[in-house]
Amino acid sequence: MREVSQPAIEAIRLVEVLRALADPVRLELVQRLDSLGEEPCNALGGEIGIHQTTLSHHYRVLREAGVTWTTVRGRTRLVRLRRDDLDALFPGLLDSVLIAQRNVPTPLARKS
Repeated sequence: MREVSQPAIEAIRLVEVLRALADPVRLELVQRLDSLGEEPCNALGGEIGIHQTTLSHHYRVLREAGVTWTTVRGRTRLVRLRRDDLDALFPGLLDSVLIAQRNVPTPLARKS
């Protein structure tokens, strides 16, 4: 099984987490992962209307910042939030960001 680069909990830094969450696309991904739980990394691409390579970039930024955890199973990469780690390091941060995001119209919503 091929491993992916992701920081240990003691290497997660607030500035990197905030930088990762500052992008509207990544914030939308985090919001969706929070409600869906673990998802294959390509599952949301078509749903939110962004190209797979762009989606991979955003997932890499989130993973390297310590916001998400990626598990490789065969050819599938499953992504989930590192909620427990983030809550332990920065209590209330993720909840505050997600609550604030719910009050903002999503930039990724498809127009009919």
